[in-house]
Order: sequence, then C-alpha cells, then structure tokens
Amino acid sequence: MTFNLLLLTRERNVATSKPLSEVAMRLRNTLRILLIVSAVLSLCSLEIGSAKTKKKDLPHGTPVMWRTPVDITRRNLYLGPGDTTMRPDLRHVTFIKQETGGHSRKYRVRDASGREWVAKIGKEAQSETAAVRLLWGIGYETEVNYLVPRVTIPGKGTFRNVRFEARPEGIKRLDEWHWKQNPFLGTPQYQGLKIMMALLNNWDLKDSNNKILYVDDNNRPELRYIISDLGATFGHASSIPFFWRIMRSRNNPTKYAKTGFLEGVKGNRVQLHYYGKNRGLFHDITVEDAEWLGSWVAQLSDRQIRDAFRAANYTPSQINLLTNTFKSRTEELLSLQPSERIGRN
Repeated sequence: MTFNLLLLTRERNVATSKPLSEVAMRLRNTLRILLIVSAVLSLCSLEIGSAKTKKKDLPHGTPVMWRTPVDITRRNLYLGPGDTTMRPDLRHVTFIKQETGGHSRKYRVRDASGREWVAKIGKEAQSETAAVRLLWGIGYETEVNYLVPRVTIPGKGTFRNVRFEARPEGIKRLDEWHWKQNPFLGTPQYQGLKIMMALLNNWDLKDSNNKILYVDDNNRPELRYIISDLGATFGHASSIPFFWRIMRSRNNPTKYAKTGFLEGVKGNRVQLHYYGKNRGLFHDITVEDAEWLGSWVAQLSDRQIRDAFRAANYTPSQINLLTNTFKSRTEELLSLQPSERIGRN
C-alpha cells in the first residue's frame, strides 16, 4: 500500500512539477504521526484492560479493624495474640523458600508441628514484635508473631532475634487496604490507629504494608484490616525533608526516646510530631480522637507494656527506656484538657 501511495505521489509530482523529496517528507511525517497515535491508543487499551484485571472484589465478610478489649487488663502482652497455642515448635525447622519484598530478608519455613511461618531477619524483628503486642493489647487486629532469640534455618544459617510470623491455614491473605480509602474513615478506631502510628514512630505508612485477612469462623466471615509490616517503629524520622531518607531509623530506643510526640493544639486539632510517609493523614486528628485512644492505652499496666518489649528480647535498660517513653506519650494524650491546650486562641 505504501509503495502504491509513493507511485501515485510521484505521478502527481510530475504533473505539478513539485519536488519529490518535499512530498515524500510530508508523507513520511504523516505516517509517523499515525503510527504514534496507534501505539498510544494500544497502550491505553492495555492499561485499561490490566486495571480491570487487577481489580478484585473482596469476598463477603464483616470489615473489622478494632474490637472493644473487654479483657484489656488481663491480656498477656508477652505472648501476644497467639498466646501459648500458636507458639512455633522449633525442634525442627524446614526451609521452604525466600520471601520477596520489604526492607528485611525473610524466609518461609515450616516448624516441627507442620505450621508455616515467615521468619524475618534483621533489625525490624524486635520493633515489629513489640508493636504488634501493643496494638493488639488495646484491641486492634494484628498478625500473630513471636521473637525467637536464636534459630538455625537449614541451608541459610544461624540467626539472632528472628521474628516468626504465622501463616495459618484457615486465614486467607487478600489484597492491601488503603489509608485514604477504607470502610473505617472518620471512625474513632481509624483515627486512633493513626495516632498510634505516631506514638510508635512508624514512619513507613504505605499501603503495601497493609493487608486484609479473610477469616470464616463458624460461618461468620470477617475481613480483618491489619498493618502487616510494623518494622519501621521505635526509631525516628528527620523533620528536614532533604535528610528524611538518610536520617530515618528503626528499632533505635535511644532515638525513639529523644523524638517529640505532641507538638500542640490549634482549635480542636491536634498537631503530632510525625515526619514519615503519608503525613497528610494526620491533619484531621482532633482532641476527642486523642482522648479516645489515650483512654484505652492508659489501661495497659506497666507490667504489660514492659512485657511487650521483653517479648522482643530488648535489654533491661532498653526495656526501661522504651516503657517510660511509651507511658510518657500516653500521658500527653490524656493531658489535652481545653484549658491547657497549646496554641489555643
């Protein structure tokens, strides 16, 4: 077709005495534009098709993020949500595969009882173990995990302070949930979760760290909204934008203790010292939100808080520092009385 078009163009050139090169150039440019437009349209159709393919409907179930912790003073924060029944049997460990994604190295393993676990190696293991227990202690849905001080994974090596996260057969792991779009927007439990992230100094609030777990217990299906990765806690993030990525830290009790928490109150809005990812989420925190969370956290005893850090195998001095800092931040939440609000007009 292109050949015939060129012949026709040449005949017309002879008749009109126009240079062949000029006509050919115009034709070539026209064809090039048509090819580009065609390619763009093809890519658009592919993106639309792939977007439709990626979108998945959630199974039927009741969305759950938080439950009223009626037994809050009796919760065992040393064992955590798995209690004694879920503890890994490490008399024999079988390596299955290496997991991908995230900051830390992770291995899928099977214990002596046949249960599967994701073993996280590295600095995030301790901070995540403690963070899960403190969230679960006040009623939030979480993963089930344990900190193992020392373990040998065949073919991979012997490691210290390894977090074992359960992968129970009866729980189906679905897609991630989004901080800016979920069934709990505006609720006290959702606002409280955001404040809790600032309290723990979790600067890594990205959607890919969130997970929806599908659980069908006695024909009562639930969609449990959890934060699956809490490793970037108990450290700090710099308030200077240029240095944010190179100065942030995780699992650093000393820096955690030196970082501020509440910056002040303007009107009815609480200003939190948060300089991590998605900081825009914290612009709508109210005094009532802070008091709601504080009322639950304050019910945890000193022993429970210490047990959460003890379960993560922190040293005695680190346990004291982390516990005192956590309690101090809780007291800040409870002290936001109208007459004492900072910056109140």
